[in-house]
Amino acid sequence: MINNIYLIAEIGINHNGDLEIAKKLIDNAKDAKFDSVKFQKRTIEKVYTKEALDAPRESPWGTTNREQKEALEFKLGEYEEIDEYCRHKKIDWFASAWDLESLNFLEKFNLKFHKIASAMVVDKNFLRAVAKQKKYTFISTGMSTLEDIKDAVNIFREIGCPFELMHCVSTYPMKPEDANLKTIAALKEMFKCKVGYSGHENGVAVSLAASFFGISSLERHITLDRTMYGSDQAASLEFSGMKNLTSSLEKMTIAFGENKIGYVTEEEKLIAKKLRAHIKI
Repeated sequence: MINNIYLIAEIGINHNGDLEIAKKLIDNAKDAKFDSVKFQKRTIEKVYTKEALDAPRESPWGTTNREQKEALEFKLGEYEEIDEYCRHKKIDWFASAWDLESLNFLEKFNLKFHKIASAMVVDKNFLRAVAKQKKYTFISTGMSTLEDIKDAVNIFREIGCPFELMHCVSTYPMKPEDANLKTIAALKEMFKCKVGYSGHENGVAVSLAASFFGISSLERHITLDRTMYGSDQAASLEFSGMKNLTSSLEKMTIAFGENKIGYVTEEEKLIAKKLRAHIKI
């Protein structure tokens, strides 16, 4: 953790169904000093209608939505290898489930965390199923009304599941003027809980600004190359951006320092001697 911010590298589906790409992204997250990587898990027949899946869509895997969605979903064997690889690399991993079958699938791995994707905040049955597992849960607030957020918080508190909210704007990429980072402080005040930030903007400036609001977690999508196929790639950080983010957070932590009004460093004393030599005191 950097400055007490838990850093989540959202791989999501940016692996494009390729386990070697996923491993390279895990390597990048570890090398850039992120605390965890996160995937997305869907049972496509539960999440999408037959009509949606059979609709035409050109992709590297075929000409229908079904072919594209199926290609992007890792199965048990791939997740077993991801689990082993993350243990070897000493980095946490978890995933946001988009349906109950996927939630049950993830239980095979005894993960530390759950993540409620913004799309799932309005599914109260799903929220209750997650909360009943009593694992620490990150709840994204994108696309959600105040009532939606209240309902989610009430469910987790009634069941007694630890959680934190994550301020989020679900546009890809998000425009800086839509960030409204003051919402972080408002969520903290209203719900008396930890609040993180899940960002979809280009670059790192908005994420760094979010750190000034005392966020407890920071999630950013990552990619090997922002020009790769996929709807999330353009709003993701390449390795250079990941390093820029974490090194900037480290420098900010050092720069905050202490309150030392009137303190003069030893280096300043030497410079003062030269620059004030002409002044008679």
